Amino acid sequence: MRKEFLVYGIPLIEEDDIAEVVDSLKSNWITKGPKTNKFEAQFAEYVGVKHAIAVNSCTAGLHLSLIAAGLGVGDEVITTPMTFAASANVIIHTGATPVFADIDPVTMNIDVNEIRKKITPRTKAIIPVHMAGHPCEMDEIMDIAREHNLFVLEDAAHAVYTKYKGKLIGSIANATAFSFYATKNLATGEGGMVTTNDDALAEKIRIMSSHGMSRNAWNRYSASGSWYYEVLYPGFKYNMTDIQAALGITQLAKLERMQGVRLEIAERFNEEFGKMPELEIPVEKDYARHAWHLYILKLNLEMLSIDRTEFIEELKKEQIGTSVHFIPVPMHPYYRDTFGFQKGDFPQAETTFERIISLPLYPKMTSQDTEDVINAVKGIVERFRR
Repeated sequence: MRKEFLVYGIPLIEEDDIAEVVDSLKSNWITKGPKTNKFEAQFAEYVGVKHAIAVNSCTAGLHLSLIAAGLGVGDEVITTPMTFAASANVIIHTGATPVFADIDPVTMNIDVNEIRKKITPRTKAIIPVHMAGHPCEMDEIMDIAREHNLFVLEDAAHAVYTKYKGKLIGSIANATAFSFYATKNLATGEGGMVTTNDDALAEKIRIMSSHGMSRNAWNRYSASGSWYYEVLYPGFKYNMTDIQAALGITQLAKLERMQGVRLEIAERFNEEFGKMPELEIPVEKDYARHAWHLYILKLNLEMLSIDRTEFIEELKKEQIGTSVHFIPVPMHPYYRDTFGFQKGDFPQAETTFERIISLPLYPKMTSQDTEDVINAVKGIVERFRR
């Protein structure tokens, strides 16, 4: 057994990250300044889009994108039940109604056939979520959107580095929102980015991210700026700071290296766990490049004498941290009470939830950490095998 607890997830912060942040602190521009502009430009180039707008969270990016697209009261937005609540919360914040379409239990992504069943005359948008870093079936989703004139907003909180049929996520839909939270593949502590090729949408998102002002601080207070601004929309305070952007610049520069470590760990997990019929390893479809933000192991509970909760407790005894992604959104009290969802409404999401565990997977893990996770999981399976 390990002597020290292996935490579920931590960022990889190195000397170059620290130096870039310190440079921002010494520069007198700690928000809405040159680092943010640089990070936006570099991220847009990386994804292959015209526009990238830095915001303070993926949630903010989702919210701004829906508002900028004109979503509001009376509209419906289809999304997946197997996601963090933010994907649905932002729909409510626009005044629209979230509509859930069940998942494909293999990928844990939204099922395109279920999307078709949920379309009504009030449907105005779809929010596919690339669960754990595996892409949704975007060709089919975009076909549905064109057929019904729907706005597609990708929730790419897990999908920095993900590719669909050779294209990076962020360059396919009308807009895409990324997360740079502390445990994400690219970490700025808190933060996010919206990418789009739509000029008008990008301009509105950028303006609304800073109170609806026609000029941001850099355009007002830099040497070539002008103090004058007008409020064009009742916007929000959703902008990223230069301190966060500084981290983003260095994290993006080392993304390939960090992803290489994630892939090595995932492949090692797959190699060992794939030998055990009590476990079901994640898939990577032939159209996908998985970002391995999460490693979600499915338990074949009928072959074990313990349930998922007990499995997690056994891992804790072995000094291994875990998480669960996610409690299906319709199962949360607010959504049950407000919309009347009941057990059985989303059978694939519900049954999948009961048997999933997220294992540690991050670039700071050592090879010994990886082997400790493997040995702990295998030992539990062997002890509690039916």
